[in-house]
Amino acid sequence: MELFKIGFLTVSIKDIIDIAVISYLTYKVYLIMRGTRAYQMLIGLIFILLASFLAQALNMSGMSWLFNSISTVWVVAFVIIFQPELRRLLIYAGQSRVVRLFVRVEENVSLIEVTKAAIELSKRRYGGIIVLQRDAGLRSVIETGVSIQSKVSEALIVTLFSPRSPLHDGAVIIANDLVEAAKCILPLSDSPDLDPSLGTRHRAALGLSEESDAVIVVVSEETGIISIAKDGKLTRGYDYNSLLKTLQGSLKVQVE
Repeated sequence: MELFKIGFLTVSIKDIIDIAVISYLTYKVYLIMRGTRAYQMLIGLIFILLASFLAQALNMSGMSWLFNSISTVWVVAFVIIFQPELRRLLIYAGQSRVVRLFVRVEENVSLIEVTKAAIELSKRRYGGIIVLQRDAGLRSVIETGVSIQSKVSEALIVTLFSPRSPLHDGAVIIANDLVEAAKCILPLSDSPDLDPSLGTRHRAALGLSEESDAVIVVVSEETGIISIAKDGKLTRGYDYNSLLKTLQGSLKVQVE
């Protein structure tokens, strides 16, 4: 169905839908890659593609031959370089509301394990910071710690924050249902509104929540109180049920 014409171009409803879908997907890819090293690589790749088109438009035979020679390996290089981001995209697509209309989504086991771990840390008076990644990438933070790449479990998280563990200082980062890294360094908040009785652990959690959309669970070593830092705000006093419900709501998990 033709809507209107712009010069010699004809714009239809199909074209508008096509542009809207591409714009939405591009925005989502940007959110996922933002803050990661792959984002810088993507910018470099786009620059190379633009240079290739420019060389062909200007009939620069030497440059065109060079770009055409390496074009055959671009697809393979893209998959290798952006493997973590592609996996994150597939997981995001699998958890979308559209997919949930056709496929039954099971209860998120990772959030249950995180909640159980936080309660256990609270009982043992082990201090802990558990970062749950959402849309914004945390690659720059992950790279400050020690790579773990393991399935999320209560036992693993409690062990990592044990005072005898060499990885107990810093934060644990969880992304795509994996414990990505431990002993990660978080930016400290400068907020004057933070309770002076709260230490570096809470200030670090609040700092990351101010710079990203991550959800950070904090367990106080002194009191055992469980807190959540999200969107630049810190809320305290969670038990098992309230913590699990908040995490499920914050990470858009549907329990059926």
